[in-house]
Amino acid sequence: MSCVAVKPPPGGRWKVDVIRQLKRRDQRQHEAFSDLIRHYSRMLEKSSISAGFLRTARVPSGPESLCQNDRLKTMTGELACQVVALQQELNIKQKVLEEQQSRLAGAQRGASGAQAEEQVLQARAAGVQVANAGLKREYDALLLLHAAADARVRAETQRGAELLEDVIRHKQQAAARLNSANERRSRARQVTLQKDLQAAQETPITMDTPVSSPASPTTDPPERAPTRLFRSASASSPRILTSIKELFERKRRGNSVCSADQELLRPGRVCVSARVPVRARHALDAHEQGINAVRFSSSSDMLATGGTDRVIKLWDVQAGQLNHRGTLDGSAEGITSIEFDHTGFKVLAASYDKSALLWRIDDSVPKVTLTGHSRKVTAARFRGCPQQVVTGSADRTLKLWDLQKAACVSTLQVFSYCSDLVCSENAVISGHFDGQIRLWDTRTASCTLELPAQGKVTSLDLCSDLRQLLSCCRDDCLQLLDLRGNNRMTLRAEGFKCGSDSTKAVFSPDGRYAAAGAADGGVYIWSVTNGDLQTCLSGKHSASISAVSWSLSGDYVVSVDKSRRAVLWSDI
Repeated sequence: MSCVAVKPPPGGRWKVDVIRQLKRRDQRQHEAFSDLIRHYSRMLEKSSISAGFLRTARVPSGPESLCQNDRLKTMTGELACQVVALQQELNIKQKVLEEQQSRLAGAQRGASGAQAEEQVLQARAAGVQVANAGLKREYDALLLLHAAADARVRAETQRGAELLEDVIRHKQQAAARLNSANERRSRARQVTLQKDLQAAQETPITMDTPVSSPASPTTDPPERAPTRLFRSASASSPRILTSIKELFERKRRGNSVCSADQELLRPGRVCVSARVPVRARHALDAHEQGINAVRFSSSSDMLATGGTDRVIKLWDVQAGQLNHRGTLDGSAEGITSIEFDHTGFKVLAASYDKSALLWRIDDSVPKVTLTGHSRKVTAARFRGCPQQVVTGSADRTLKLWDLQKAACVSTLQVFSYCSDLVCSENAVISGHFDGQIRLWDTRTASCTLELPAQGKVTSLDLCSDLRQLLSCCRDDCLQLLDLRGNNRMTLRAEGFKCGSDSTKAVFSPDGRYAAAGAADGGVYIWSVTNGDLQTCLSGKHSASISAVSWSLSGDYVVSVDKSRRAVLWSDI
C-alpha cells in the first residue's frame, strides 16, 4: 500500500495530527479486511482443533477409523473451499483497495492543482487590489482636477457675464452719446434753419406787375407791386434747401445699412395670375452640402439659397437659367431661413449659430449680427418697418430687434420650440412643435390667440391679402386657416410625406395655389379654392425637399433638397 506524504502543520501539533491520521488509516484498512480476517480466524480455529484432535486422538482401527478419515477428508475439502473462497474475496478486496488508492491519488493530485490555482488567484487578487488602489488614487486626483476646472469654468462664466454686461453697458452708453450728439446736431440744424428763414423773411423782395393787355382802350399809370408777405428763401439763402434735404434724409434713413437710393422701393413685377409650372427649366448642385432655405427677391429676377455649408448664394434668374451672382459669408454654422427686405437689396438669415445676420447683396460681409438666443435660430423675418426684425428660436423665445441699434427690444416666451413665424407691423404668428399656432400682439407682448394644428408645425406662410394662413405639419398635410373666421381646409395628396421638421410650404403670389416639397423628391401644388391637387413635379430630386419658393411675378417656382440640388420650374 502506498504511503501519502503528509505535510506537518506548523507548531507543536504535528505529532498529534500524525497519530490521528495513522489511526484513521488503520481504521480504513481494518474495515476493508474485517470480513477476511474474521473468516481466516475461523479457519485457523478449525485447523487448530483438527490438528489437536489428530495429535490427541488415537487412530482407531476398523470401520470407525474409516469414518473418521472420511469426516476429516470432508472437513479438509470444506476448509480448502473456504480457503479458495477467501482467497478470491481477498483478491477482490485487493482490487477494490487498489482502485480506491488510485482514486485517492487522483483526488490528491486535483487538490494539489486546486491549491496551486488558488495561490494563482490569490496572487491575481492581490494584483487587482493594488491596481484598484492605484486607480482610486488617480480617481481622487481627477476629482480634485475636475473641482479645480469646474471652479475655473464658473469663474470664467462669471467673468464672461460681467464682460457681456460691460459690453452692453458700453454699447448703451455709446448709443446714448450718439443719440445725444444726433439730437444736438438736429437742434443746431433747426436753429440754423430758423435763422435762415428769419433772415430770408426780413430781406425785402419786390416784383413788378405784369404789363396790361394791349387791347385795353385806356392806359392806366403803372402801379407799384405790393410787397410779398412771404419771402423767397431760395433767393436769399441757397443753403436752406440743402439743410432741409439733409434733415429729411436723415429722418428717413436713420442708421440704415443701405444707401439713400436703395431705400427706395425696387421696381418689381406684379403678379396678376400665377402660372402652375409644368417642367424643370434648370437644375444644378447649388451648394457643397444640403440646402435648407430658398427665397426669391421682390423683383423676381434674383433668389438666395442657404445651406449647411454656412453660406448664402445669390442667383440671377435669366431666361429660365440660374446664374451665380455672389456668395454671402459670415455665418459660423448652417443657415435655417432666408428673407429679402422689400427693396431687394438686403438679405436677412437665421443660423444654427444662435444668431441672425443681415447682409447687403453687394457686400459679402454681414452688416448686422443679432445675438442673444441660447439655441439655434429657426426663423428671421422683417416686420412692417424695415428697421425692425423678429426672430424665433429653439430656445422657446421670440425676440424683437431694432436694426439701427442692433439690439433686442423685447423678448416673448412662447412655451414651445418655435419652428417658423410670419409677422406684420404689430402682430406675429408663430408655429410650434407642440402643435399650436400662436398669435402675438407685439405692442402688449402677449399671446392673444392659440390655434391648434394637425401636428408638429414645420412652417408658416401668410397670403398676400393677409387673410389666409398656410401651415405645414408633420402629419403629412397642409392646413389653410381663414384669419377672418374659423374656416379651415386641409390639403392632402397620395404620396405626400413631410420630409423633415423644417419643411417649408408657400402660397403663390396671387394666393390661388399652395406648394410644398415632399420626402420623395416631388413638388406638390394644390388649388386653394377647392383643395384639389393640381400637379406633382417629380424626377429632378433624389432626396427630401426642404424648401420651395414662388417668385412674386408668378412665373417660377424653385425647390431645394438635402442633397444640395436646386431646381427651377416654370410653364414657359
